[in-house]
Amino acid sequence: MEEPWDDESRRYFIGIVGKYGQQVQNLLKAAATLDIQIICPLHGPVLKENLGHYLDLYDKWSSYTPESEGIVVAYTSVYGHTRDAVKLLVSKLKEKGAPAVAVYDLARDDMSAAVSDAFRYNKLVLATTTYNADVYPFMHDYLHRLAEHNFQKRTVALIENGTWAPLAKKVMKGMLEGCKDLTFTETSVTIKSAMNADTKDAIEALASELCRDYIAQSSEKANKNDLTALFKIGYGLYVVTSNDGKKDNGLIVNTVTQLTDNPNRVAVNINKQNYSHHVISQTGKLNVNCLSVEAPFSVFQHFGFQSGRAVDKFADFEGLRSDNGLMFLPKYINAFMSLEVEQYVDLDTHGMFICKVTEARVMSDKDTMTYTYYQKNVKPKPQTEGKKGWVCKVCGWIYEGEELPDDIVCPLCKHGAADFEPIA
Repeated sequence: MEEPWDDESRRYFIGIVGKYGQQVQNLLKAAATLDIQIICPLHGPVLKENLGHYLDLYDKWSSYTPESEGIVVAYTSVYGHTRDAVKLLVSKLKEKGAPAVAVYDLARDDMSAAVSDAFRYNKLVLATTTYNADVYPFMHDYLHRLAEHNFQKRTVALIENGTWAPLAKKVMKGMLEGCKDLTFTETSVTIKSAMNADTKDAIEALASELCRDYIAQSSEKANKNDLTALFKIGYGLYVVTSNDGKKDNGLIVNTVTQLTDNPNRVAVNINKQNYSHHVISQTGKLNVNCLSVEAPFSVFQHFGFQSGRAVDKFADFEGLRSDNGLMFLPKYINAFMSLEVEQYVDLDTHGMFICKVTEARVMSDKDTMTYTYYQKNVKPKPQTEGKKGWVCKVCGWIYEGEELPDDIVCPLCKHGAADFEPIA
């Protein structure tokens, strides 16, 4: 098949199946243990190649995880003034490094494409006029479609236009109040008919807020000495990245501590059995990525459920490089620090690397992912009702049987029998 499959399939999935993400997630979890050779959907092409790519897309769509970094700007405009504000915002977003900006005039463009892209990208700007103490009908239709398809896990910004009684922001926010895990920007914009100097300043501020993480990712524009990054350290979860000279590596750790602030020193504890311990012992360099509460379970699967000895964890994983040449994650983190090892302390099963900070960037204001938050909100809840057997404490996979084999290896996270517990 020569024509692109992803876009049409995304649009179909969101429009028809989007409301039923949990049911799809349950099916994908069951299918994870199967050797899938071919996918035969009721609608669309039969898929025989690159099945991992398609299964990954279905996992993202059904878990409402943003597929790509980017910003959708959806608007309606009566006399052109809201459209002018959108044009200014879009130019500012591109100027500040937004990787993708998709713009939709909801009165003229394909509504289903606008809905599909709102689920594709991780940020959404809504701009419309106040109309009969409500919002313009095309925007009303758009918001209704988003809500009924379980729109969630996105950052949303609001722009309203109204001369004497602007109500659009209140109405738009109200229509989305049933949507889960939406983060509204601190900056919003109110236009009184046409733009003025204050409006333009607000649009500049909104663009800066929306692009803060993109600016922080840029080697040219980022503030690389923002030591408030150290404030993100707590009893959290982190991805530690390194490089063995041939490939990049990363692992999940939960023990990172600031030791001193003059000079700034940080301690990182790593199990000696992890390949990263060997690499960092040899190179003396590492990056600590502070995971935010936005991080999905797939991040923990990717960096925590497989070994860098056996796989290249960055082979199909997008990353950026800091000044020390190591990878840092472009999303799901609120800060990262580049560290250089100064001392090593042997702690029997673990090694403590005491490091100086050579670079520090703040990526977002999102809270740091704690171990408690991960257990309660990120780790999948095993579907144990009516089942007898054992459940993996790490990922929730269920083994049904009276006795747990001593040599069992979880097919999802690769942990052994020690990490299983009986179903209560």
